[in-house]
Amino acid sequence: MTEQTPILELKNVTSAYGRIKAIKGISLKVYPGEVVSIIGANGAGKSTTLMSISGVIKPTSGEVWYAGDRIDGLAPDLLPSRGLCQVPEGRRIFPRLTVEENLDMGAFFRKDTDAINHDKNRVFQMFPILLERRKQHGGTLSGGEQQMLAMGRALMGRPKLLLLDEPSLGLAPLIVQQIFRIIREINEVDGVTVVLVEQNANLALKSSSRGYVLETGNVVMEDDAQALLVNPAIRAAYLGE
Repeated sequence: MTEQTPILELKNVTSAYGRIKAIKGISLKVYPGEVVSIIGANGAGKSTTLMSISGVIKPTSGEVWYAGDRIDGLAPDLLPSRGLCQVPEGRRIFPRLTVEENLDMGAFFRKDTDAINHDKNRVFQMFPILLERRKQHGGTLSGGEQQMLAMGRALMGRPKLLLLDEPSLGLAPLIVQQIFRIIREINEVDGVTVVLVEQNANLALKSSSRGYVLETGNVVMEDDAQALLVNPAIRAAYLGE
């Protein structure tokens, strides 16, 4: 693993909201084909880390590297065409657009019409309920359906690296199982590298190859996911034991 070149690397990244530092010199690496979880309590800096990667928040110091290029100075709308897509916390779909129009927005930078239609059909195969709802406005969907739509929209960009922020938040257990089945499928079948921020640390680590633990904006631990799952400190702090 260490001989590979990371697809993503953060080097001492600090990001702030005004004078408040949300992340404080975070360094991490993600290698091609991995699913890497970032776990921690509310306010630990998990979502800020993802938004710093995707350019929604500009780091105040440090460097973000993706696919061999430094990207922390780039506008966020330039990153999907490079294969870096994010599914934000809260889904952030377009409520007044139809399901199909939302999916089209995920391919806004693409010109390959036939391939776009192929990918849209693939999304409908993954999430059959979206096919049934294709002409409905996004705002009329349930929370689980909106999460599926947000993931489908990101997949329309043909990501090489997918950032997922709290995909299970507020969803029923059966929907959560379906979402994580799709995460495994796009990783194992399509080869998409995934960085996963998830409140359900147990589920996240069981679906990951490695994990990072954040506390108050700092990385306090990193290890193989299985090792973190059996770590007594992690089990006590994040797995309810």
